[in-house]
Order: sequence, then structure tokens, then C-alpha cells
Amino acid sequence: MMKNLIAFAFSAFLLSCAGAPKTEEKSFIDENIDFARAQIGNEIGVIEASGKCLNPVTLKTDSSVYYCGYADWRSGFFPGSVWYLYELTGDSTLLPLATKYTEAIEEAKNLTWHHDIGFIVNCSFGNGLRLTGTPSYKDVMVQAAKSLSTRFRPAAGIIQSWDVERGWQSERGWECPVIIDNMMNLELMFEATRLSGDSSFYKIAVSHADRTMQEHFRPDGSCYHVIDYSVKDGKVRHRQTAQGYADESIWSRGQAWAIYGYAVCYRETKDRKYLDQALKTFNMMKNLKNMPEDLIPYWDMSAPNIPNEPRDVSTASCIASALYEISTMDVPDAAGYKTYADSIMVSLSSPAYRAALGTNGNFLLMHSVGSIPHNSEIDVPLNYADYYYLEALKRKRDIEKGI
Repeated sequence: MMKNLIAFAFSAFLLSCAGAPKTEEKSFIDENIDFARAQIGNEIGVIEASGKCLNPVTLKTDSSVYYCGYADWRSGFFPGSVWYLYELTGDSTLLPLATKYTEAIEEAKNLTWHHDIGFIVNCSFGNGLRLTGTPSYKDVMVQAAKSLSTRFRPAAGIIQSWDVERGWQSERGWECPVIIDNMMNLELMFEATRLSGDSSFYKIAVSHADRTMQEHFRPDGSCYHVIDYSVKDGKVRHRQTAQGYADESIWSRGQAWAIYGYAVCYRETKDRKYLDQALKTFNMMKNLKNMPEDLIPYWDMSAPNIPNEPRDVSTASCIASALYEISTMDVPDAAGYKTYADSIMVSLSSPAYRAALGTNGNFLLMHSVGSIPHNSEIDVPLNYADYYYLEALKRKRDIEKGI
């Protein structure tokens, strides 16, 4: 029955795309929504024709699409993008598709060997719960928070990021590494307290945010990528990078994770120090002399060959989304943050960064960077760049409609 419903919905979705009314002039928001609907619709066509529940992430070196399994830290972004597309278009034919792609990764709720369960579950089931109220999604969210809680290390007061026994991490000599990316997983913990009434999730999130603020940041507001703690006494052993140019460099996406993550912490706790940290890190980035005029950062703002270094669109889309939320908060010159985000979105939506319809593996945006030190995903589309772009587009529309 569900399979037939999805097939019907997909057929209806294709018809609705083909029959969408065309106008000579569209607003910036409507034009980008229509493009996303068509481009993601192409990818949905590929997925449904395969007979599998594929989960697109990026392009491989042979230009074919790389699809991931549920345990990949990026597995929640495509389902989340379909939820945002459903919300932005109001197209009910997308609902069973978003549901299908989300429920395909439910097993992620039980992951305990890495920290990115928040990325996976909150972006997919979290958006699904917000838009549909499906009771079982609440249970998934709470179970995911329980799994993430197993990685809390009381001595350091943080949620451990990577297991050092796995992969290349085992070669670094770390005991308990925490990456700034982990700030993005705290939203799941706050939401789980709201859903369950269990304040332990909230307390873990606050502890992690506080220790991260204490140890990750330099005086100018920039942040390290990796802080390695002692398992025994929680003291800092190393301050390093994994994906940036150097230990002391300004790895751009790390700054985006910090800005977004601390804005979320302020939203959930109303503790002003978190908002102050988000603003300090953003203003540091904004005021860098080598920030490009189009506001799309280089992959690392300390990289040696600027301006001949790759840009990172995923950084820009995440910062834009965070700034739209910050512009709704009690901050001086709130409109200025929205204006900056608007400028980023204009750049992202230009032919320099937004793909032509039917190209780019059916991803929305071009020119992101995964990890140059690992020679991985350099100047390619990434599904999380698309996700935060759609989230930013949704937040921009809400603000301009006064929602």
C-alpha cells in the first residue's frame, strides 16, 4: 500500500512540476524554490526509477553520484531537503517521498559510535516531526538523544566526537577528540528534553557548549577544529585541525558550525553568552581582509594561495541560515545580519554557484569542499550545502512574510 502511494505521489509530483505555471517575472524566493523543485525532482526521478531508497551525498571523481547508508553523518540531509521542499512548495505529493526517505534511515537512532546523530536524525525526523507531528518520530528523536548521550565524558564535560580506534583518527594520538562540528548536534539534545521532559539531555548540551566555548576559541573569536581531551582528568591534550589548512588556521566551515551552533544554544537557553560567541565568530569572519566580495569564503581563510584557493559553498549556506535566525533575535542592527545573509543568498543563487538545471548530479549548488587534507570532495556539490541553502531560503521567506 505504501509503495503504491509513493508511486502515485511521484507521478503526481512529475506532473505538477511539468504543469507549474510560468510567469515572466518571479520573486527571488519563488524562482529559487521553483528551481529547487525541478532539480530535486530530477534526483527523485533517479531514486524512484532505481527501485531503491538511495541517499545522494556528492559526486565521485568519475562524476557519478555517491549515495550513502544510514550511518553516514550526511544521511539526514537529503531527507531534510525534501521536507524543506515540501514546506516551501506546499506540494502534498512530496509528503510520502519525504516520509519514505526519512524512515529509511531510522536505524541511525541507535548509533553510538559517532557523534553526528544530531545531524542525521534532527535534519530528517526533526523536520518531519515539526511538519507532520507523527508520534513515532518523537520516539526516534528521544532514542537518538539517548544514543548520543552515551558519548558524554563527565571528566571533560563534553560529548566525544570520534572514536580514536577508527580509521585515520587512530593515527593522531588522540584520546578524546571533540570537533567544533559537534555544536550542530546539540539541537537534538535540546529538542529531546522538550519532547521527553528528561532534562539530562539539556544538561549535557549546556555542559558541552560551555566547555567548547572555554577551550575551542581564540581571542579573536576564531575556533580550532579539534580539541583533544584527557579521558582520565578532562584536561586539554592538543589543539589541532583535521580538515583545515593548519592547526592555527581559520577553517571556514568550522567557523560556520560555531556561529550556527551557538545561535541555537542561545535560542534554547536564552543565555546571552552563547549569542555573544556566535556574533564574535561571525564578525571575525566578516571583517577578514581576504573575505571575497561575493561573501563565499575560501575553504580555509588562512590557506596560502588565496585568492587561488577553492571556495566552500557549504560554509556560506550554513552562515546565511544562521544569520537569518540571528536577525530575529535581540541584537543591535538586526537588519544588518539579514542584509548580509541576503547578499550571500544572491551569490549562491547566481550562475557562479547554482547549477544549471539537470547538471551537477542534480544537486542545487556547486563548489563545496569536504576535506582538502584528505584529498576528499574538493570543488564538488555536497548535500549539506543544499540543505542549509533551502533552510536559509525558508527562513528568509518566513522573515519577509512576518511569520
